[in-house]
Amino acid sequence: MAVFNRVESPRKAEEAIYDTTVLAGDGWTRELLPGQVLRIVDLEGNQAADTLFYDADHPEDHYSAVSTIAGQGNIYLTAGSVLRTESGKELLTIVADTCGRHDTLGGSCSAQSNTVRYSPDKLHMHNCRDTFMLQLSKRDGAYSKRDLAPNVNFFMNVPVTPEGGLEFADGVSSPGAYVELKSLCRTLVLISNCPQLNNPCNAYNPTPIRLLIWDQ
Repeated sequence: MAVFNRVESPRKAEEAIYDTTVLAGDGWTRELLPGQVLRIVDLEGNQAADTLFYDADHPEDHYSAVSTIAGQGNIYLTAGSVLRTESGKELLTIVADTCGRHDTLGGSCSAQSNTVRYSPDKLHMHNCRDTFMLQLSKRDGAYSKRDLAPNVNFFMNVPVTPEGGLEFADGVSSPGAYVELKSLCRTLVLISNCPQLNNPCNAYNPTPIRLLIWDQ
C-alpha cells in the first residue's frame, strides 16, 4: 500500500541544538537521547540517506525492517510510522514528513551490488556499506560487520512491482523535503549519505543532506 502522509513540523531551525551538513558519500553517527528529534533534510532533492538505528543500551538489538513493516502493515515509512528493533522494541517514531514515503526494502549499495546492478568495473566505487563499516569501526569495538542490517532509505523511491520485484524509480522527494524522527529511547543513528553515481534516480548526482536535532 503506497501511503503518502505528509505532515509539516512546528520546529524552527534556529532553535535546534545541533545543525550540520553531510556531504554525499560521507557518513554520520550520533546518539539520540529519549525525546530528542532528528530532522534529515534532502537539500537538493532525490538524494538517498541510507540509515540504520540501534538500541544504544543493547547494541545487538538493531532496527528491523521486518518488525517495522509487520507492526504497521505497510512496507513504506511515513508520518506516524514507528521504527522497531528485532525484539519488537519501539526505537523511534516519524513525527513530521514532507516527502511522504520512504523505502524499507532496497537496502544499501555495496561493492557487490554495484557489480550486479551496473557492471563489473564498478567494484572499486565507494558505497554505503563501506561507509557504514567505517562509522561502526569508530564505536570502540561495540559494533562489527554482524551488526549491519537492512536499512531505511530515506527519500528513496523503490516501488514493488505486481510480480513482487523491486524497481529503483525516480524519486518522490524534492529540494528541502525533510523527515523528523523522535527517539523513544537511547538510540544510535548511523547514516551513509549515498555516494551512488550509477543510478539515474538522482540524475547521477549525489548531493548533501542537512541534519538538525532538537531536545523535544
